[in-house]
Amino acid sequence: MKAVIQRVTKASVTVDGVITGEIGQGFLVLLGVMQGDTEAEMKLLAKKIAEIRIFEDENQKMNLSLDKIDGEVLVVSQFTLCADVSHGRRPSFINSAPPAEANELYEKFCEELRSLGVKKVAQGVFGADMAVELLNDGPVTIIMNTDEWKKGK
Repeated sequence: MKAVIQRVTKASVTVDGVITGEIGQGFLVLLGVMQGDTEAEMKLLAKKIAEIRIFEDENQKMNLSLDKIDGEVLVVSQFTLCADVSHGRRPSFINSAPPAEANELYEKFCEELRSLGVKKVAQGVFGADMAVELLNDGPVTIIMNTDEWKKGK
């Protein structure tokens, strides 16, 4: 699984002119599900995101996690994170999980964040054409890839 985590002061996602999810301070997570991704990887990624300490403490050090700031998460499915751009000029999405499989892991990922105590987990609409708005805080952007963790990178 791949995720782009952006620290935000607010974020929202709109589908067909209707806001389907919005949050205040926390993370916007763009989530890409790859072929072969498992529940074990999903749980590992959710735990890492719930516990990562990238909010500033009283000394302006990135030392606080979501639970310490009462943070929220907006999760948006994004199969384009799985793009292979190694050949030619047009990306290939062959490494993306099939839609039904990807949606199942996406939904379980959101539930896992909730079970880990994240106050609010808002969502986009899987497979929809979404407009995402955010106010990036910092900016702080972290990329996570469970495949790299398996390789020990």
